[in-house]
Amino acid sequence: MLTYSFENIESESMYEHLYRCIKQDILQKKLKSGEKLPSKRTFAKNLGVSTITVESAYAQLVAEGYLYTLPKRGYYVCDLEKGEEPVQPRPRRELPKQPPKREYWADFVGSSVARDMFPFSIWVKLLRDVTAGEDETALLTDTSAGGILKLRQAISDHLYQFRGMSIDPEQIVVGAGTEYLYSVIIQLLGRSRGYAVEDPGYLRLSKIYEKNDVTVHHIPMDASGIIPERLEESGAEILHITPSHHFPTGIVMPVSRRYEFLSWASKGENRYIIEDDYDCEFRLSGRPIPTLQSIDVMEKVIYINTFSKSLAPAFRISYLVLPKHLVTRFYETLGFYSGTVSCLEQMTLARFLSEGYFEKHINRMRNHYRALRDRFLAELHRSPLAHKVRISEENAGLHFLMQVDTPRTDEEILQAAEEEGIRLSFVSQYYMKGESRHPHVLVMNYSGLEAEKIPEAVDRLCRAVLA
Repeated sequence: MLTYSFENIESESMYEHLYRCIKQDILQKKLKSGEKLPSKRTFAKNLGVSTITVESAYAQLVAEGYLYTLPKRGYYVCDLEKGEEPVQPRPRRELPKQPPKREYWADFVGSSVARDMFPFSIWVKLLRDVTAGEDETALLTDTSAGGILKLRQAISDHLYQFRGMSIDPEQIVVGAGTEYLYSVIIQLLGRSRGYAVEDPGYLRLSKIYEKNDVTVHHIPMDASGIIPERLEESGAEILHITPSHHFPTGIVMPVSRRYEFLSWASKGENRYIIEDDYDCEFRLSGRPIPTLQSIDVMEKVIYINTFSKSLAPAFRISYLVLPKHLVTRFYETLGFYSGTVSCLEQMTLARFLSEGYFEKHINRMRNHYRALRDRFLAELHRSPLAHKVRISEENAGLHFLMQVDTPRTDEEILQAAEEEGIRLSFVSQYYMKGESRHPHVLVMNYSGLEAEKIPEAVDRLCRAVLA
């Protein structure tokens, strides 16, 4: 009778030990092809273990192809010579480690927010109120593809008060970040249309469109935005623009150019404009620029915005405003999707908006960023760079442009900045096919700058820029 010792098996379970012993005997041909193994009951009695232990070991060996069964006859050893030997578990390999993220003394590229400015106590209170006060079924039920009605109503009210947009809550689609919503738009409008984007522009946007298998047209810009004639020449049917605050140039599109694009969109049934209003809350001087959607009478504008910049990037809550005739198409073609933002987060944000906390938070953030920008600019004006730079577009959002008079190339400045522990970017880096590269124009994103680090950051910037 086949027998094995169960002494000194340490932490290994009994069935695993038995499985390994039988498998080893099969591989070493101590158990021959076609040989019948003892019945479960007899084998268990002989080994002094439970029938379940033997049954579990046999089942694992059958699953891996070392044994086979015949009904009412028992377990037999497989003929490993007829085919490949059962696959052995590969040696466990360590996953490659992600390279550590570079920490900078000052980062003028990354999009971040002042961490100590977020109203955690208010958010936690609202979260607690939602958990205690909302219907449990509503909190635990899968949400609509468009988002919960309470949040869409709150966003609708906010857009009317802040942006002068009169929209129905049903036109709003809530999603987990703008990148997800870009893919929703592509599925809604189709991949065969041709999508036009600004050049220079947000490079990740082009990559997202390309990864979604659409043709991307990079359209050059003048001082008012995308050049209409070049858009027409491209043959694109979908235009993606940032009229209120273009990144990286900071251009605010004049109303005359906006009407040109609305006219362009009206000339084709499948032509639409995607108005990306990212960063609109942080215009630091004057009134907010009216949206393109608010002057659209032909239902050709799809408006998109996010709370990632105004609250925190980790929130990943963004939204679309669809023309009314696209709402039905959305639910008919994409309504099978589940909501991508949890009910708990949506309901908490709905209260944050409707109870006035968001407006207070934005006003506080504007004051903070205005003071941060003013202190940064004042330090620059006191530095050796004062007569070597020209500042522009400092009121439109959380970055400004800084044209530098220096004999160094952009590449030399970037390398010197890395050595100084600061991260910089130039407008020239945001072109795909642009004809004018704007040499020596830095894009200075100051949203993540710490006030106490400004003097040292400016000193390092001087050393990087000045030869």
